[in-house]
Amino acid sequence: MPRVANALSIATAVSLALLAGASPVQPAQAAVETDCGIEMPCRIETGEYRIRFPAGWDGKTPLGAIIFLHGWRGTAAGEMRNAAWARLADRLNVAFVAPQGAGKTWSYPGAPRDLRDDFAFFDALIKDLTTRFPLRADRMMATGFSMGGSMVWNLACYRGGLFAGFAPIAGAFWDPIPKNCPSPAPVMFHVHGTADRTVPLEGRPIGERWRQSDVADSLAVWQAQAGLPLVFPASAPDSGLTCQRQQAQARSGPAAPLLEVCLHSGGHSVRAEWVERAWRALGDHLGWPD
Repeated sequence: MPRVANALSIATAVSLALLAGASPVQPAQAAVETDCGIEMPCRIETGEYRIRFPAGWDGKTPLGAIIFLHGWRGTAAGEMRNAAWARLADRLNVAFVAPQGAGKTWSYPGAPRDLRDDFAFFDALIKDLTTRFPLRADRMMATGFSMGGSMVWNLACYRGGLFAGFAPIAGAFWDPIPKNCPSPAPVMFHVHGTADRTVPLEGRPIGERWRQSDVADSLAVWQAQAGLPLVFPASAPDSGLTCQRQQAQARSGPAAPLLEVCLHSGGHSVRAEWVERAWRALGDHLGWPD
């Protein structure tokens, strides 16, 4: 199961849920006059999602949004119970959106299951988010963990125009790796552990039919598309992250492609601080005001 460092224990999370009536987040939920949010999923034709707003939000001022894709066997409801994500939304003053994967997983090229057209699902998700709520279509970042991270790589490839940037964690393409992508090279911040055995950097077979790709080979798709050297960081520090950042020449769009890969010495894990770091770096790259 995915875990977020510094998250509250289940017992503490339950206690917070009991105190939800006193939570500063609730007025913002009510201000947008919708019957869905943290506790009740927002339903669209092809699935559902949950959304949390930052404390103190007036319910009217347009917000940016972080869309987080859970890992295998994860749930949107579980992500909403994670206090680390609530604190993140408050610190960044953004909406935190947790889509629900069909069958608690994601369907993308090479994935073991094909339960839904997830590209169509995310088309509908972004349309619903920007019509149901005052969210800025130009300030959305897709992030996700494990299989959710792999889905983020595929969104960058096949639906790059839906998001301003991408921040996958511990997940990349699965074989067969696309030879090229229909979307332009993205602004992407990837984090991976060198001791990850669930999704190893070098990839691994899953049964006899599927294979997680080598992360360096996945990155090479974007590097080639952006005209950047095919390089990959060699090691990770004992603590913290070591990062390799490559930026291509500006294209005819709003920002130049940027590819960053950060390694840590740990295993299969996700931290809210990595998502926050990516959001702030994305804002700096695109020139968003604080």
